[in-house]
Amino acid sequence: MAFLIKQLKVEELLKVFVRYKHGSNHWSVIRKKKTHRDRALAYFDDFYNKVYGKAWNDIRTALLQEENKYIAVVNNFSDVERIQTILENSGAINIKLIYDAFVENMQDQKFQKKSKKTTNLNVRMQNIISERKISEVQSVYPNDYESSPNSLISIEKNDRNININKPSVHLKSIVKDSNNMNIDSNRIILPSDGLAGLYEFVPVTKLKGVEDWILESEHYEYYRKAGDFKIPVEKEEILSFPKYLKLYTYEEFSEENFPAPRKGSTGVLDYYLFDGGSILPILALDIQLGDFVLDMCAAPGGKTLTILQTLMPNLVVANDLSQSRVNRIKKVLNQYIANIGQLDNKLFITEEDARKINNKDVYNKILVDVPCTTDRHVLHENDNNIFKPTRIKERLRLPEIQANILFNALKLVTVGGTVVYSTCSLSPIQNDGVIQMTLKRIWEESNTVVVVKDMSDVLNPLQTLFNFGNFGLKHGHIVIPTVGYNWGPMYFCKMVKLK
Repeated sequence: MAFLIKQLKVEELLKVFVRYKHGSNHWSVIRKKKTHRDRALAYFDDFYNKVYGKAWNDIRTALLQEENKYIAVVNNFSDVERIQTILENSGAINIKLIYDAFVENMQDQKFQKKSKKTTNLNVRMQNIISERKISEVQSVYPNDYESSPNSLISIEKNDRNININKPSVHLKSIVKDSNNMNIDSNRIILPSDGLAGLYEFVPVTKLKGVEDWILESEHYEYYRKAGDFKIPVEKEEILSFPKYLKLYTYEEFSEENFPAPRKGSTGVLDYYLFDGGSILPILALDIQLGDFVLDMCAAPGGKTLTILQTLMPNLVVANDLSQSRVNRIKKVLNQYIANIGQLDNKLFITEEDARKINNKDVYNKILVDVPCTTDRHVLHENDNNIFKPTRIKERLRLPEIQANILFNALKLVTVGGTVVYSTCSLSPIQNDGVIQMTLKRIWEESNTVVVVKDMSDVLNPLQTLFNFGNFGLKHGHIVIPTVGYNWGPMYFCKMVKLK
């Protein structure tokens, strides 16, 4: 055999290998071509289709669009009036004005309903009086008299006509049918259902980690025990827009895009662009004058910058885990804040594990924008994608890490203080599931009482800008991506520490 091989020419040997090469449709070739983005999409199709039902197709379409929509945060450290004029001349709309207009509209509707109730009461009273008068008049007529006085009948008919009103104007959501679809509620994954929905779609029972074998169920076993814990919920009364926070966007389906921001007279950029959903956790935080604010997972720094743009906090601490992430925060802040040295006593950037920060009773407002599966990002970027096979172990541990960060935030915040938890994931496990688990744990370990704020009513005026999906959420709120206003996903939950 060796002799025969020696007799073959090199070209013939190469032909032998090429001849037995697998074709382009062979499963092994297709498997090698599968990107991390493909893995992420396959996982979402399997998991989110069960959670969001028919609505998933529209959500999927929006997520896969190359460009998503942005909100521009006007930089108060630059030329504010000039920037606003430029944005408004380009067709951008002030979100605060939209919110105020719809709040006024809703108040008018409530007034109309109240007036209608008052009118109905008056009508009933008038009818009673009319009937009494008719009775009195009829009492003087003979029993065989067939008709009542026409004048009284006319009054009664006119009274009935008083109740005729024009129909009130109802606000319309940007997605008409997304929340009214016939969703099979039996397939909705709630926090109380456990965390089995996050299991990897792989044909094995164990996953090879970096150091050892990891049994998937071990990561989620303790989550399953949190479903029966009752969490107090209160209605939020108001959503306050800080006076100096100026936000702009373009109308639904607009093809206008914000140009890259330029530097103004102070040497910093005019406005900061970020996903529209990212503004909601900051608004939920309700920044007030003199607040002490901690942004626990601050990189790349957009939310910290927006908090600073309110010009209200007495102290802002932007923290993240690694030097590279801290450098990203510094880069953003240096680009947008003139004479940043003037904030030496108000702005601090720290590098620390958010689970181990121990400055207790310092902060009355804490933003917990945790690491997550970043559902939109993983569908467009292959580099360092969390759906890489080598990052399976890390991804499976995300809910545990998220819960530990939130747990520490609830320990640190002052009594009466606010914690807002947020992710850019559609996963109910990373969202409501983490809230459920963490509030149960902190109660059991420290008797800490936390109330969740239901913000449904105060978010209603923003329905024309955001599609707040109603898919079985018990604690927080979620912005669902749509083709017209393609931002999100963004989940957020507001909590207040009572004791």
